[in-house]
Amino acid sequence: MDLATQTCIPCREGAPTPTKAELEALLPQLPGWSVVEQHHLQRSLLFPDFQSALDWVIAAGAICEGQGHHAEFTLGWGHAEAVIYTHKVNGLTQADVVLAAKFNQIGSGPG
Repeated sequence: MDLATQTCIPCREGAPTPTKAELEALLPQLPGWSVVEQHHLQRSLLFPDFQSALDWVIAAGAICEGQGHHAEFTLGWGHAEAVIYTHKVNGLTQADVVLAAKFNQIGSGPG
């Protein structure tokens, strides 16, 4: 099933986290994202100006609110970064890869 069509399902403390092999199998569905230290997903995006970067962060934030699952964002002139992980397990869950796939649907900037 396409990750972007799934819903982020809240997890409970101690929930299982994807294995390295499971994450590697999912990465082709998450272009632009990197798995960092088996702990979080990270993506940096480039934009032609501040407003475009801000618009992307606002759109991604709206997805977070709709899913009840929130990312961390860094924003500056011509760039934005998203970091996604689940605080309850201090690592990655299925909800994180779903959220990353949803972010990819709103575009990635020109660079």
